[in-house]
Amino acid sequence: MKKKSIFLIAATATLYFNNAYAQETPQDSAKVSSIDQIVITGNSNPKKKIESSTAISTFSSKEIQKQNPISAAALLQRVPGFAVETSGGEVGNNLFARGIPSAGAYEFVQVQEDGLPVFEDGALQFANADNFFRVDNSVNRMEALRGGSGSIFATNSPGGLINFITREGTNDFRGTAKLETSTYGLMRTDVNVGGALVQDKLFFNVGGFYRTDDGIRKTGFKANNGGQIRMNLKYVFDKGYVKVYYKKLDDRNTFFLPIPLIQNGNKLKGFPGFDPNYGTYSYRAISQLNIPQAGGGFFNRNLEDGIHPKVDVLGAVFKYDLGNNFTVLNKTRYTNINMNYTGIFPAGGPQMAADFAKSNGITGNNYQYSLVGSGGVVDPQYVQKLGFWAIDKQMNNFVNDLQFNYKFDKGNVTAGFYKSNWKSHQYWNWSNILTTASDRPELLNLVDTSLSPSDVGYSKTYNGVTNMTFLQRDTQTQGSLNDLYVNLDYNITNALSVNGGLRYSHDYYKGNFANTTSANLNNSGLTTDGTHGFNTTTADDNMSVLGNKYTYWNYNVDKVSFTLAANYKINRENAVYARFSNGFRSPNEEAYYNYFSNPNPDKPLKSVTTNQLEVGYKYYSRTFDIAVIPFYSTLKNLSFTDVFSDGKSENTFANTKNYGVEVEGFARLFNNILEVTFNGTIQSPKYKNLEAGSVLEGNVVRRMPKFFFNISPAVNITKSWRAYVSMNYYGKRFQDELNKQTLPSFTEFGAGMSYQLGRIRFAVDGTNIFNTIGITEGDPRAGSPNGDGIIMARPIMGAAARASITLDF
Repeated sequence: MKKKSIFLIAATATLYFNNAYAQETPQDSAKVSSIDQIVITGNSNPKKKIESSTAISTFSSKEIQKQNPISAAALLQRVPGFAVETSGGEVGNNLFARGIPSAGAYEFVQVQEDGLPVFEDGALQFANADNFFRVDNSVNRMEALRGGSGSIFATNSPGGLINFITREGTNDFRGTAKLETSTYGLMRTDVNVGGALVQDKLFFNVGGFYRTDDGIRKTGFKANNGGQIRMNLKYVFDKGYVKVYYKKLDDRNTFFLPIPLIQNGNKLKGFPGFDPNYGTYSYRAISQLNIPQAGGGFFNRNLEDGIHPKVDVLGAVFKYDLGNNFTVLNKTRYTNINMNYTGIFPAGGPQMAADFAKSNGITGNNYQYSLVGSGGVVDPQYVQKLGFWAIDKQMNNFVNDLQFNYKFDKGNVTAGFYKSNWKSHQYWNWSNILTTASDRPELLNLVDTSLSPSDVGYSKTYNGVTNMTFLQRDTQTQGSLNDLYVNLDYNITNALSVNGGLRYSHDYYKGNFANTTSANLNNSGLTTDGTHGFNTTTADDNMSVLGNKYTYWNYNVDKVSFTLAANYKINRENAVYARFSNGFRSPNEEAYYNYFSNPNPDKPLKSVTTNQLEVGYKYYSRTFDIAVIPFYSTLKNLSFTDVFSDGKSENTFANTKNYGVEVEGFARLFNNILEVTFNGTIQSPKYKNLEAGSVLEGNVVRRMPKFFFNISPAVNITKSWRAYVSMNYYGKRFQDELNKQTLPSFTEFGAGMSYQLGRIRFAVDGTNIFNTIGITEGDPRAGSPNGDGIIMARPIMGAAARASITLDF
C-alpha cells in the first residue's frame, strides 16, 4: 500500500511539471463563486450568503464531486466548527459542533434532507443520523449551519443544521453516470437523470447508487454492500408548485471499533500481531453467533450483516401564493426504518492469557486454551474479550412543517407550526466472546484442567462465548413534538438588516421497557457438546431473561428558544454580523432509560440549554472568499450517557463553556492556476461545575480538539488536467473528563488528480496516503482509561486509492 501511495504522489508531481499552466478558468474548477450564492438553511427566505447573518458553509454538487468524500462524515470535515470522527467507516460516525461534547452521534445538530430531518432525533441509541443517509449524485448541494438560528428552524439542534438538498428536474434533460473502483475491492455505480415530462410544468429526477467493497480494514467479507434510490416529481402552476418524492435505502456497512495499540506519550505504534491501519476485530472467523436462550429457542446473528438499515421515505412539498404578499409552504414526510445492527465492541483491552484465566477462577497453570474451529490446543500470550452486540430497531417518523410568509417593503415575517411524531422500538441481545488478541482473530475455548469435563465449572466458554446473552433490552421511546415558531427579517437600510426568531416547543416523550431477570441453562436439558450439560460451563451463569412486566415513563418539555442578529453589508463584497442565540436539547434516549431504571430525585432529568454569541466578518469575491467568526458558548445540564461494555450506563451532568474562532476561505490565484480551500477552528472548551467533583473544574472537554483545520490546494495544470493535495490536522484531545488519557494530534494527507475529456471525467483520489496512525477516540465503553502502554483506540483508515469515470449527458 505504501508503494501505491508513493506512486500516487509521484504521478501528481509528474503531471505538475510536464504540463503547461492553464490561462483561463478550467472546466474542472472546484469552487463556485460565493458572492452570488443563495442559501436557504437557517433562513426564513432564500437570501445571498453575504446577507445572511449566519455561520454557514455551502458545497455545490461540483465541489462534492471534486472532494469525492468516502462518507457523509468525511464531507463534513470541511466545515469549520465541526469536529468530525470518521474512523467508524462509512456510517456510525460522530460530529461535535463548536465544542459541545456528547457520547457521540449527531446529538446537537440535525441532519436534514430538503429541510426536514432524516430522522427527528439523530442520536438515538445505535441510530446515528448518518446510518440513514448517503451522499450520491442525486445531491445538488449541502448547506451546513453552525449554531445561530438552528434552534429556531429545527428541534434539538443548538449546534447547527446540516441540510442536503437534492436535485430536481429542469426543462433540459440531463444526467450523470459514474463508475468507481478502488484498492479495497470497491465496485460502485452512481446514476442520476432528470428533465421535463411537460415543458415548464412537470419535472422529474431519479438517482441513486449501488456499491460493494471489501473495506479498507480487512474483514474477510464484504464490508459494505447495498445502495439507494431517490426520485421526485414536481408540478409547477401559476401560483406555486407541488412536489412528491420517495427514497429507498437498503445498505449494509461494517462498523469499526477500537483496536489495541501501544502508546508512549504522543507516539503510537501497532500492538504485536495487529496492523493499526488495516486490522480489525470484526473478522469473518468470529462472525457467527448461535446460542440457546434461557427462555427457549436459539439466538442467531451474523456479523457480516453489520449496520443494515432498510429505509423508506415518502414526502411532499406544497407552495402557493395566497396573494397580498402572503405565501404558504407545507413540507411533510413519513419515514420508516427497520435496522439490524451487529458489531464487535471490545470489552476492555487484551489480557495476558494467565491473567484472564485467573480472573475466571482458574488457579495456577491449570488452564488450557483451544481453537473453537479446529479444537487444537494453543498457548496465546494475550487473549481478547469482545462484545458481540446485536440490536434491532424499528423506527418511524411523521413530520409536517407548515409555514406562512408575509413580505413587505422592508423585509418579511414567517410563522409556522411544526409537528413531529416519532417512535423507536429496540431490542438488544449482547454476548461476550473470547478470541486471540490479533488481526484476523480466532475464537477460543478455555477450560480448567484441574477439573474433569463432567465437573461443574470445567469450561469457561461455550463455543468461544464467555457470557451468553448477558444483556437483553426491550424498550420503546416515543416523541410527540408540537412547536410554534416565528422569524422576522427587517431591512433598516439597504446595508443594515436585523433578524429575530422565536420557537416554542411543547414536546411529549414517553416509553417503556421490559424488566429482566437472570437465569441459566443448567436444567434446560441442553448439552454443550452432545454429552455434557450446561452445569459444566460458566458461560450461561448470568443470562438475561425478559420479563412480562414493564416500566412506563413520560417526560414533558416546555421550552422557548430565541435568536437575535444584525447584518451590515459594507459593500457588495464585505459584510459583518453579530448573533445571540439561546437553544436546548432534550434528554436523549439512553438518559431516559438510565434515569427511569434508577430514579434519583437529587439528579432530575433536565434539558441541555445553550447560549451562544458569535460575530463574523465575511468577504466574498470572484477570486477570494474569507469568513472569520469568533464565538462564545455556554451549556448547562449537559448529560453524558455512556454505555459501558457490561451494558450498564451512567448519567453524569456538567456545565461547559467554550470560546473560539472559525475561519473558512477560498482563493483562486495566478490567473486561476492555483486554487486553495481552507477551514480551521481554534477553541477552548472546558468543564464548569462537573458534578463528579471540583477537581474537574477547568479541564478540557473530552474528545474535543482545541485546534483542527483542513487545507486543500489544487493546481489547474491545463484546462483539462487538475491535481490536488489535502491536509487534515486534528489536534490533541483527551479521552476522558479527568484528562488522563491523551489522544495525540495527527495529520492526514490525501491527494488526487482528474482529467476532463469533453463530458467525461477521469479521477484518482487517495486518502491517508502516508498511512498515518491517527486515533479519534479511545474506548469510551471501558470507563476510566489507564494512559500509556497497551490502549484501546479507534484509528482512522489506512492508505487507500479510488479511481472513477464520470459521464455527464
